[in-house]
Amino acid sequence: MGNIYGFNHYSFFTEMSELAVRNNSFDLSLGLPDFDIDHRLREYLKEAADLNQHNYEPLAGNPLLVKKVMTFNITRKHSVSVHEHEVTIVPCATFALYTSLRSILHQGDEVIVIQPSYYTYGPSVFLNGGIPVYYDLEHDFSINWEKLHNCISEKTKAVIVNSPQNPTGKIWSQEDWNQLYTLIKDQEIYLISEEIYDTYCFDGKEHYSSFLHPELRKRTFGIFSFGKMFHTTGWKVGYLLAPEDLTAKFRCHQQYISYGASAPCQYAIAKYLDVFDPSANQILMQGKRDLFYELIGQTPLRVEQKAEGAVFQIANFRAVSKTMTDVEFSKWLTVEKKVSCLPLSAFYNSRQDSDYIRFSFAKNDDLIVDALEHLRKML
Repeated sequence: MGNIYGFNHYSFFTEMSELAVRNNSFDLSLGLPDFDIDHRLREYLKEAADLNQHNYEPLAGNPLLVKKVMTFNITRKHSVSVHEHEVTIVPCATFALYTSLRSILHQGDEVIVIQPSYYTYGPSVFLNGGIPVYYDLEHDFSINWEKLHNCISEKTKAVIVNSPQNPTGKIWSQEDWNQLYTLIKDQEIYLISEEIYDTYCFDGKEHYSSFLHPELRKRTFGIFSFGKMFHTTGWKVGYLLAPEDLTAKFRCHQQYISYGASAPCQYAIAKYLDVFDPSANQILMQGKRDLFYELIGQTPLRVEQKAEGAVFQIANFRAVSKTMTDVEFSKWLTVEKKVSCLPLSAFYNSRQDSDYIRFSFAKNDDLIVDALEHLRKML
């Protein structure tokens, strides 16, 4: 079955989504929300257009938005204090990751990538002259700190961390950041900390930013996404937190790659941050996570660990098939059973198989109910 539908590792997001469309399947493969944005965001965007907010903003970003980012971070439960020279508005998280690496890497430098991970990490390292060094999480997706330490060499220049993590839903704690610091403190090793799902932490857990560690923050590029936060991925606006010296390096390269993010969207987001309620955002997404968890429990697919954060849930499919690879199973589920997902092996550099598939629950409740009710009947 592996060769029936064709599969390109480097575009598996597109491949599986297109497969879902062609087969009229319920699409839970991608983290693209299919529900509406807050109507106030629309109004602020219209206001931006009326106010002629159509030209370049400064390299650092819209000054009002920079100030609102500072305020938003100071009002977190785990308060993060930054000054304006540590905030840069960016087009998107992928841009911020690439440009952060561009700011620190030289030819042959090594960067540790913790797997499973988002598929752009390794290529972003490679395109900047670096060498990705892959560390695989344990079978329960926890970190073995000794094994991670063994990945560090004299050539190591950075570590990429994603918390809350796509695809596992794991959240890094204060102790995790402490552990990481003990591993890298004696070398010039930087941290690329992608924290784009920061407002989606569940069951009473609170996001704990890498920037809260007094020493790590001196060597951290912290990446955040308004697209993920406000369900506006097409607006292409996020922000970077970095100490002033790293911010200067970042902006030096930023000006030659993509000067800034959308000016009207920056204005709208700045205004919206005055009324945005992160707790309402979290409640909305936890409700979807809980609904998904309840309904998948009525199918043979097994959730071994409920997602702690982000917008994805991984599930073990071996009670349905002992023989198919996860890629084969994902395609079979999409084509034959009409519910689309992603194979976990696609989040690894070279792994061919796993026992897991990933679903997104950042969807309308009706879609979640219809998709899982369909699976309950079909599996």
